[in-house]
Amino acid sequence: MAAKTICHLLLLISAAILALSGNIHGLLKTDVDLLEFPLNLEYLEAEFFLWGGLGYGLDRVAPNLAMGGPPPLGTRKAELSQPVRDIVIQLAFQEVGHLRAIKQTVKGFPRPQLDLSPAKFAAIIDEAFGRSLNPPFDPYANEINYLIASYIIPYVGLTGYVGANPRLTSPIAKGLVAGLLGVESAQDALIRTLLYVVRDSDVKPYGITVADFTNKISELRNSLGHGGIKDEGLVVPKQLGAEGKITGNVIAGDQNSLAYARSPAEILRIVYGSGSESRRGGFFPEGADGWIARSYL
Repeated sequence: MAAKTICHLLLLISAAILALSGNIHGLLKTDVDLLEFPLNLEYLEAEFFLWGGLGYGLDRVAPNLAMGGPPPLGTRKAELSQPVRDIVIQLAFQEVGHLRAIKQTVKGFPRPQLDLSPAKFAAIIDEAFGRSLNPPFDPYANEINYLIASYIIPYVGLTGYVGANPRLTSPIAKGLVAGLLGVESAQDALIRTLLYVVRDSDVKPYGITVADFTNKISELRNSLGHGGIKDEGLVVPKQLGAEGKITGNVIAGDQNSLAYARSPAEILRIVYGSGSESRRGGFFPEGADGWIARSYL
């Protein structure tokens, strides 16, 4: 009887510890870490789309999900047509749902400091082209600029989910990531399609086509990630197109048209804009959060 009582008490204590840690499903620590890491990208996407579409962010829409984290820097409402604004708002609320879904599975962490200012995007575009554009690129100034800026963000998280899935052990964790990946992939395809339709149009006033912008951004991410080709623009050499037969590239994929995978380290190198997972900056001036990101600092 005493042994049964002790076992029962130990089970209760274990359950209490898991509840306090936010790990109500009893996931392995590796699964918890891999599920918490993408919160950094989900916060980034949620704030970018909320502010771009509505002119306000998580602190108004779902303050409980921000968990008291600092408000993003430099955000504002974008100049968009009504149809595109409608799409952006849909993407925004999808990202809110993603944050909630992850935090219903693991405890998570407060919103990190994000820099979504025009100056930050201008710096990324300048680095992609290897020169300073004049005037500086402003993601909120018009619809094409905002869609190009949107091209910069969601795809990175998508590749992270592809990379995380085979490393997960729990069916709960795998199921969550599969659901997140499905919607993130659709979002990226939608953004790329909107841009592909105008791929040959010049981005004013630079005299550079939309396709060239996407190609340069993808080249930059490949360079920063140090993982080879895992990123492709809207128009590619035929050998990189599907089955080596086409140059159009609405959906990026490898030689078998499978999604590319990135590790957390590769993602940090890209979103920090430093090419190093241990040198914070870029969209995360104070660094990303979660055990994986902090382990590199």
